[in-house]
Amino acid sequence: MSMQIEVNGNKIEAFEGETILSALNRNGIKIPTLCHMKKFIPSGACRICVVEVIGSPKLVTACSFPVADGMKILTHSLKVTEARKTIIELLLSNHPDDCLYCLRNGNCELQSLSKEYHVVERRIRGKKNSFKLDHSGPSIVRDPEKCILCGRCVRVCEEVMGVACIDYINRGSQTFIGTTLKKPLNTSSCINCGQCIMVCPTGALTEKNNVALMQEALHRKDKKVVVQYAPAITVSIAEAFGLEPGTDLNGVLNAALRKMGFNYVFDTTFSADLTIMEEASELIHRVVNGGKLPMFTSCCPGWIKYAEEFAPDMLANLSSCKSPQQMLGAVIKSYFAEQVNLKPEEITSVSIMPCTAKKFEAERATMGRDGVPDVDIVLTTRELIEMIKLYGIDLKNIEPEITDSPLGVRSSAGKIFGASGGVMEAAIRTAYKMITGEELANFRVCAVRGFDGHKEAKIKINENLEIGVAVVSGLANAATLIEEIRNGRDDIHFIEVMTCPGGCIAGGGQIIGVNESFIAARMKSLYDIDERETIKVSHKNPEVIELYDKYLGKPLGHKSHDLLHTSYEKRDVLL
Repeated sequence: MSMQIEVNGNKIEAFEGETILSALNRNGIKIPTLCHMKKFIPSGACRICVVEVIGSPKLVTACSFPVADGMKILTHSLKVTEARKTIIELLLSNHPDDCLYCLRNGNCELQSLSKEYHVVERRIRGKKNSFKLDHSGPSIVRDPEKCILCGRCVRVCEEVMGVACIDYINRGSQTFIGTTLKKPLNTSSCINCGQCIMVCPTGALTEKNNVALMQEALHRKDKKVVVQYAPAITVSIAEAFGLEPGTDLNGVLNAALRKMGFNYVFDTTFSADLTIMEEASELIHRVVNGGKLPMFTSCCPGWIKYAEEFAPDMLANLSSCKSPQQMLGAVIKSYFAEQVNLKPEEITSVSIMPCTAKKFEAERATMGRDGVPDVDIVLTTRELIEMIKLYGIDLKNIEPEITDSPLGVRSSAGKIFGASGGVMEAAIRTAYKMITGEELANFRVCAVRGFDGHKEAKIKINENLEIGVAVVSGLANAATLIEEIRNGRDDIHFIEVMTCPGGCIAGGGQIIGVNESFIAARMKSLYDIDERETIKVSHKNPEVIELYDKYLGKPLGHKSHDLLHTSYEKRDVLL
């Protein structure tokens, strides 16, 4: 039921049951928030969203207070703005004064609010926070001194990921957010997904930054530096350089990476195609030979660590395929190394990923041979942007270039890996061809596209075979589906799992603070590429075919299994 409320002297429409904040946002009226997260039950923890309701003796939190017919609200009265300013000053009273050295400098919500509310002097002095920097994990650095107790990280870890590796500890003025027994992050159940970083309003959570390490590697004369970048990367950096969100900068990125000093540049989409060749073959083998079903995808390292910790009974259901990052890393240090007459140890293999968990994945003991890792350095999208700016490269005025060969050609099926449902759609296209000998009449599998956290479809292969597929993103959704399977559900044969809601286009290594329309633009861009490019299936990638002919033999063959597949074991969480 709709109603009218008055905001700053103007009548606006509101709906029964909604909050003041929801009504204001829908009508284009902005008020600050720090703890609020869209689609989550309000917590009212930060109090920065307070407004004045005429007739109420005290200010109310807009994020949690319901509207009422005829309500009169003041959003920026002197009383309100002074209250917000005081809250900001209280948060700053024990906050470190190291903005110049903080990774979030210029993209910090607390910093922005301080400027917006004209906090230009220290009126309130408090005892500074004193915590140790936690850089124990391979992917995420925690700086509790910068935490403002908004609780966003706690909520996304528990409610979206179902991991709950961090929580509020102690009470009152002694409260802080940390792991069990205040131990380092690497002893917790953290899956390194980085979604806590994406929601943190300050620099309390950041990725383990490898930019300095990368600069050093680029200046070494004794090694060749080879770089690969994930399918989502080229459609995820435009807005950082004043370009239209979702703009595909594929050729421009190739040129920029070479200007930085990378000797060879590859698109991980090539190995996404390679992954599909192996994964589709594995699915068919399981279906035909009565193997363990349903089969889960294994592209996402956050999901893999989650399965090792929280669903070890499902490890036999995981595809044995390595992720595209690790497949290409393995091929670069074997086949490609031979092509350019280099030893594996003479190559520095770099990957650029929209994902913090990829840093963890690259350090797995099984991701290399003879003590030589397949991937040496992993950069996130944020670190890539930092490097492009550091090297003074103008993406608006640079001629596009193509990737290197071999390993340079891609299909658009591999490109859509960047969106939730993309792996599934690419696999369906190739599995259909492998089983029937014919191509799908329509390459679009619309049922698995979009941002829904749980999608399902039945795929008719032939008169005798129909495959049930599911796509989930956000591991709380995966947990729900896993429980259904444990309870006897058997109509699903193949499941794609992405840790980050929406897939890699919204990964934990992406630009922080973008709105949903930007992420939607990235997804649209990937599917637009799929529409306009000619090679729409992985099995028609000519350089993938050549790799099998010259080196790997066949999918699931001895050579490909040794190079492109792996195994996983139950992982005990220490705390």
